[in-house]
Amino acid sequence: MQTPTTRPRRNAMPLSTPVRGERLAAIIHRTLRDEIVSLIRRPGDPLVEMQVAQVHGTSRTPVREAILRLAEEGLIDIYPQSGTFIARIPVAELPEVIAVRSALEEATVRVAARLRSDPDLAALRAHLALQTALGKASDRDGFHRADEAFHAMLAAIAGQPRFWTVAQQVKTQVDRFRRLTLPVAGRFGSVVEEHAVIVDRLAARDADGAAEAMRAHLGALLGSIEPARQAQPELFG
Repeated sequence: MQTPTTRPRRNAMPLSTPVRGERLAAIIHRTLRDEIVSLIRRPGDPLVEMQVAQVHGTSRTPVREAILRLAEEGLIDIYPQSGTFIARIPVAELPEVIAVRSALEEATVRVAARLRSDPDLAALRAHLALQTALGKASDRDGFHRADEAFHAMLAAIAGQPRFWTVAQQVKTQVDRFRRLTLPVAGRFGSVVEEHAVIVDRLAARDADGAAEAMRAHLGALLGSIEPARQAQPELFG
């Protein structure tokens, strides 16, 4: 069995416009990353540099730079003799990543429970209504974005936006997995209910209760890992 590497040979030809090349690499990286996390590009799918370059109207050099970054993030597997593929979701890593994220967000809501204002609570409850509407419309992409926004709002209320930035950096693989759970019957409603409990604890200025509610919310994903793996084993590594 071949072992993936994150360092294929680089194109030695220098770009005539380095700044433009760097910007293109960043754009391509962001586009591919979004497609991978949203499962538009599925685990195990091949990724052909030339095709990506044609889509973006560029040479293969910025594409290769973007692919290297994605490989370092664990989202791409590069097999020198076989090709480049979207990495499978590393099932063994998910519990650890969920635990790390939970620790960060529990700390966030503890502070938010102390600092929240009435306008903050009103904004959170309005956001819950938006999530409910998106869930009823079965808008998976919209619901996922709203879910992210809810957690970002909590960090902002706590005055700790960097906590959310760090959480985003560690939770990429979990985000891919979460996308698989959204079609599960009742999942939209469960997420909104869990968010509502967090908001209620913030309203009561119950720091311990808010942290417990966040732990339960994020921990709920743990029970979904094995059923998801059994249902679609080809997506997991």
